[in-house]
Amino acid sequence: MPPDSPRHDRRASAYALAAIGLWASLARVTVRLSAVPPLLLIGLALSIGALCTAPRLRRWRVPPATLLLGVYGLFGYHFCLFLALRYAPPVEANLLNYLWPLLLVLLSPLVVPGVRLASRHVIAGLLGFSGCALIVLGHDRWTTSPRHAAGYALAILAAFMWSTYSLLTKRVAAFPTAAVGGFSALSGALALGAHLLLEPRYAPTAAEWGFTALLGLGPMGAAFLLWDAALKRGDPRAIGTLAYLTPALSTGLLAVSGGEPLGGRALAALALILGGAWLGNRRA
Repeated sequence: MPPDSPRHDRRASAYALAAIGLWASLARVTVRLSAVPPLLLIGLALSIGALCTAPRLRRWRVPPATLLLGVYGLFGYHFCLFLALRYAPPVEANLLNYLWPLLLVLLSPLVVPGVRLASRHVIAGLLGFSGCALIVLGHDRWTTSPRHAAGYALAILAAFMWSTYSLLTKRVAAFPTAAVGGFSALSGALALGAHLLLEPRYAPTAAEWGFTALLGLGPMGAAFLLWDAALKRGDPRAIGTLAYLTPALSTGLLAVSGGEPLGGRALAALALILGGAWLGNRRA
């Protein structure tokens, strides 16, 4: 491996793919929770996700700056994305949100010491984003109404927050992955507080509680732990190109569960994403 490349443990890709697999199930689960106010759902899911590391509660203790970074990532990202989806069309907001894997690649040399960008990393990120655009936009037209500008800006901010959170975890003092449970607990509490201030009261049904538990233990619980473990062991440039598998897998799961075949657009998008992932993870 060339000297400008950080060490990339093979387990990092496995952890990242496991996190991506859980995130891919997010849309499938949240379809069953469309009636639950978003901030309430985020607060409950993050609080439940914190239970994944509750048996290792002592490892939640981290310096205040590290805790603030965790809240910036988990609460800040979800809060901005929620507002983006409220103020802009969901399709466009979701696409702008998926700038975060590309930003993870492009910002790596600015945040992580010893990392440089090769042309293959940039090309891989652009291939992944192109595939994501094919999936997310589908047959919808991009709307440019000025009233959606705030939503677009918030979606970009959400992407920036998650990518920089992911990279900055490699800059702060080393902390155990179990500490992410503390990030989730405080972020969940903040989201529940925001729910009380901004949303109408809502009592989930028994079925909604069940799906919320699945959401919290999987895509908004274990997935964060796996992602942190991947970043601790891996090259953020390679991990970022893998992240574009999330919308591809999510679309595939929704299609399969709905009994619909994948069309040519989805297959072309998958080819772009897989090509980008291969290029970004290829050893120079």
